[in-house]
Amino acid sequence: MARTPITAPSLDDLERIARAEFKRLPKRLARHVEGVVIRIAEFPDEETEREMGLESPFDLLGLYHGVAIGEKSISATPEDVDMIFLYRRPILDYWCETGEDLGHLIRHVLIHEIGHHFGFSDDDMERIEAEAG
Repeated sequence: MARTPITAPSLDDLERIARAEFKRLPKRLARHVEGVVIRIAEFPDEETEREMGLESPFDLLGLYHGVAIGEKSISATPEDVDMIFLYRRPILDYWCETGEDLGHLIRHVLIHEIGHHFGFSDDDMERIEAEAG
């Protein structure tokens, strides 16, 4: 029996999935990240790897980069736009290892990156994930 080759989701595919999952976030979480930019990259850059002390670029699925709501000032000029980076190759590696639904996995990473950035507890994030379905 001939096998049909399977193509891994592209950067664009992951971006589409991430945007759809971002729209499914519970309102109480989504309101904190209105206007956040989602970026998909193959791996974290070398500076991020160094700063995070990663042993491997596969160790990081995503990262929230920005200023927490409580630290933002109306009068200050923002230095950069808040972004959530999702790293394609580590996500796909984890997806292949676990067999988890890719959309669910991406939603999990989004919620956890937002949650860690805003100092939510693991219990808080579990409740938010349950709300997100």
